Amino acid sequence: MSYAEPFKGLKVVDLSQGVAGPYCAMMLAQYGANVLKVEPTDTGDWSRALGTIYGDHTAYSIPANLGKRSIALDLKSDEGKALLWKTIEGADVFLQGFRPGVIDRLGFGYAAVAAREPRILYVSISGFGLTGPLSERPAMDPVLQAYTGLMAENRGDDGIPHRIPIISIDMSTAIYAFTAVSTALFARRNETVGRHIEASLMQGGASLQVVRMMASYLDGGAPRALVAPTGIYETADGWVSITVVRPFEWTAFCKAIDRTDLGEDPRYKSSIDREPHTTDLNAILRPLLKSQPTAHWSVRMTAQRVMHEALNSYTEFLQQPHVTESGAVAWTNHPHVGQPIPLPNLIGLPPFPDGAARSVAPSKGEHSAAILREHGYSDAEIAGFVDRGVVLQAG
Repeated sequence: MSYAEPFKGLKVVDLSQGVAGPYCAMMLAQYGANVLKVEPTDTGDWSRALGTIYGDHTAYSIPANLGKRSIALDLKSDEGKALLWKTIEGADVFLQGFRPGVIDRLGFGYAAVAAREPRILYVSISGFGLTGPLSERPAMDPVLQAYTGLMAENRGDDGIPHRIPIISIDMSTAIYAFTAVSTALFARRNETVGRHIEASLMQGGASLQVVRMMASYLDGGAPRALVAPTGIYETADGWVSITVVRPFEWTAFCKAIDRTDLGEDPRYKSSIDREPHTTDLNAILRPLLKSQPTAHWSVRMTAQRVMHEALNSYTEFLQQPHVTESGAVAWTNHPHVGQPIPLPNLIGLPPFPDGAARSVAPSKGEHSAAILREHGYSDAEIAGFVDRGVVLQAG
């Protein structure tokens, strides 16, 4: 055990698909766990078909499966189920993301798995949770953005609710689940039995939005407009995000734009004072900020230590000198992608090393034979499984 690999020696069986469950298991792999990704022999993890396909991967499946090994099994067959039971032997963590009831019908519900591996941590990740009137509904990130209030809060100037394009609820649920598993692994040192950890996109999405949700509820549900000059402003050649909250920041901002008279106006002294005058104040600030390019304002606001930043595209962000010099992103090569790909380095871990196993996501069934050998099967037996379609071995 080390800071770099605190979970070394732990065995994880990951049946989850998509992003939330797989990303949680990927985090376990990055901290040293031996993660066996179990996929269907036909489609594999359905995230392999989301968006542009590179070999048998996409931008969804690569980051969610780094550092894992893949075994493809036909779990509709008795032989496939027997092989899964074999891989579960000695496992510390089991993850599944089927709709409630499906995993039980397959024969791998919590009671069945815990009966064989009493100390296992069994993680169920679903859309709406395992109980309640919506528990059996299929759900992905956009559905929960709508259900939890995120879309309603994210209105443009046109008043229309918008979806956030990043999969914020999937990712937050994955991280919350990883936190739950990590703490359960710590607690299990003094326990004789494992436990069932239930995580849902609904829970993850609600927790992610707790500040905004609480504020909106306490304010009677009416979204509060940003108090000027906090928000996004157009410049002569782009856009700039400005955040001014405290009185000294307002004074500094007024100096940056050469309008100290505004800073001396008692109507604008604090954010509370400015709130009822936001529309009038923006009528002054918007044409002023639009009169000069972003770089001009950036120099002036930087000198006054005003919180601001130009709006970057993802490509512009990746090309920022600060991103390069701070080591925030690693550039690695993947077998199925024809160019280096950007991987944001994980907090608390060494950077992703190019070419290392922890920096590559496996192909469907890439490690089927190797995993079965580790579990006591001969090459002849494995060949028979492959011939009968019970196992898929890539390549």
